[in-house]
Amino acid sequence: MPEVEATVVLGIRITDWPALRAAARAVVEDLDFDGVDPEGQRAALLREVSEDANAALGALLHPDRLVSTIPGVEALGGTLEISVTEDFAPDFAELFPLEAEESGGAVGDWTLTPRTACLLHTQLITLADAAYDDLDEHEDEPVIEEEEHDWAVLARLPRRTWGMHRSWRRALARTFDDLAEDLALGEWPLPRCLAEELALRLALVDARELLGAQPQAVADMMGDLPVDLYDYDWDGCVDELFGVYGPDDGDPDLDTTDRTDQLLAATHPEGWFLPYEDAEERDPARGYRR
Repeated sequence: MPEVEATVVLGIRITDWPALRAAARAVVEDLDFDGVDPEGQRAALLREVSEDANAALGALLHPDRLVSTIPGVEALGGTLEISVTEDFAPDFAELFPLEAEESGGAVGDWTLTPRTACLLHTQLITLADAAYDDLDEHEDEPVIEEEEHDWAVLARLPRRTWGMHRSWRRALARTFDDLAEDLALGEWPLPRCLAEELALRLALVDARELLGAQPQAVADMMGDLPVDLYDYDWDGCVDELFGVYGPDDGDPDLDTTDRTDQLLAATHPEGWFLPYEDAEERDPARGYRR
């Protein structure tokens, strides 16, 4: 029988990370590990596929596993290479259609437009990247006032967080990704905890500043997304996106921003990730991008 070398190129979009993670973990549980500490190897790989989508895909798309499903064929070896398409972006025109009377629970005539969603999504992803970069470079090092310029994001947080540990910082980085994922699914990025309130606030600040400093770059980013009256209505974003979830007690004369500031000051940073009672809890096993 002849030996055949086959090259397969697949374009894949991850649409359900929890389902992908569960499938990858099931595969790893069934693998046989040889050598020193096989159970330690299994635990390490389980941890990797639980936190990294590329690792999860690698477990599921391994050549030996793929070939084993084809009758009459024996795997002679092979390699797997996975690369991320850098220019992928959600179709915000489809996700946030302007012709809809309501979008994600819009109140009155205001809506989250495709261009606003696109710019906000970009800033959330950028902040997540920067927060993970801070984590990779500084780990548990505290932020020092004289060295704030050495930090991309974490030095912008309230000073009481400057000495927080690595796990806390990693969870904070994930809040940007969580809100960006909401937008990528066509949902309004409604903060579900205090940490997400802070993350969305930073993204709105950066989106406003980028639009003011580099309007042409923003225009180029938008491509052929439709134009609308409510594009880049940052005050409207504050009014409509904040305060949907969260405690409604406290001083009724305070606006949402001031009420959030009071809660941030009164709550230890460890408690900033506790979901609001009226908000759906995010999947606790969703893992981290890094």
